[in-house]
Amino acid sequence: MNNKKQHELLIVTGMSGAGRSTVGKALEDLGWYVVDNLPPQMLLPIAELFSLAETPLPRLAVVIDVRGGEFFSELNTNLALVRARSVDIKVLFLEANDSALVKRFENVRRPHPLQADGTILDGIAEERRRLLSLREAADVILDTSELNIHQLSNRIAESFSLIETHKLQVTVMSFGFKYGVPSDADMVADARFLPNPFWNEELRPYTGEYPQVAEFVLGQEGAEEFVTNYVAALKPVLRGYLKENKRYATIAIGCTGGKHRSVAISKRIATELAKIGDVALSLKHRDLGKE
Repeated sequence: MNNKKQHELLIVTGMSGAGRSTVGKALEDLGWYVVDNLPPQMLLPIAELFSLAETPLPRLAVVIDVRGGEFFSELNTNLALVRARSVDIKVLFLEANDSALVKRFENVRRPHPLQADGTILDGIAEERRRLLSLREAADVILDTSELNIHQLSNRIAESFSLIETHKLQVTVMSFGFKYGVPSDADMVADARFLPNPFWNEELRPYTGEYPQVAEFVLGQEGAEEFVTNYVAALKPVLRGYLKENKRYATIAIGCTGGKHRSVAISKRIATELAKIGDVALSLKHRDLGKE
């Protein structure tokens, strides 16, 4: 019986301008071997090389995107072929909203690769259309709209360091609905059913990270019941993710501005989820500081 450890292959893809180059550099810093702009047809030979190798190989990350032209359209077919081999393959899809992408293209004064004779927005829309099925099949979706290059590198380090782990990496994220729902969230909950500390003049200047605000939020009728029931509902979902070999999950908790209720509730939920043995927790407050 073959007991060789599966080798790891990470496909980095997604929207042009969403940070693929930054992610590639961050992975190299973490010890991954990174191949940029590989034709999808080369995935299977690489997977077979991994499977046949008798000595440990470095983890391989492959950056594939629409620069491959006609080759790129065959990515899904080649992914299906690779998944049949003895390789642990994951797809990381980098996402960003239209305004962030337009700003990035304008800053570097380069056209979108698919805009042809149209505008940058035309190119973005066409790319979203072409990538829809790939995005839906991705193992990890990372929204980089609000991240600078240093923050993005840190997120990659948190998720893809070479430290061995069999835990499910869960990010609990607070956010404000007024700034949009996080596009990379696997589950979204709404904390706006609770009274808003914003209307309390003594609490308004503080955030949900402060004890007095957290006590106010969690002391409201239904708050503790919500946390208890939501965590109970999450447990079988997270166990199922592990069973299905899904290793990353983002749980988003929203309120109006992402400053008070969602922060306090997210922090409490993260504390409870951290008690689960097979979960590695991180807590993010996406919209703190925007007000």
